[in-house]
Amino acid sequence: MISRANAEHYTWGTQCDGWRLVNDEKQSIIHERMPPGTSEVRHFHHKARQFFFILSGIMHMEIEGVEHILQQHEGIEIAPLQLHQVFNKSSFDLEFLVISLPNANNDRVVL
Repeated sequence: MISRANAEHYTWGTQCDGWRLVNDEKQSIIHERMPPGTSEVRHFHHKARQFFFILSGIMHMEIEGVEHILQQHEGIEIAPLQLHQVFNKSSFDLEFLVISLPNANNDRVVL
């Protein structure tokens, strides 16, 4: 069994958390938490296709210059090579799952 309590934990950006629920060569599933007012850097992946699924909060996802607003229990797919960036513009924590096929480790290009 895996949960946030026993998963590998890491921090990213400013005060953001990630827990690696599945982490092998073929796929990764990460539970992430972004505090209010945080964002990720704009980037793309050469090979990884990603699916973001909102557990709680409101996500602002910019994909190729178009902003999408996702609510709890909504998701969005990001194809390889699509520029994207995640923002938490709310006053509450944002928690979500990121599923990457194949694993997005070492496949990220920051602009």
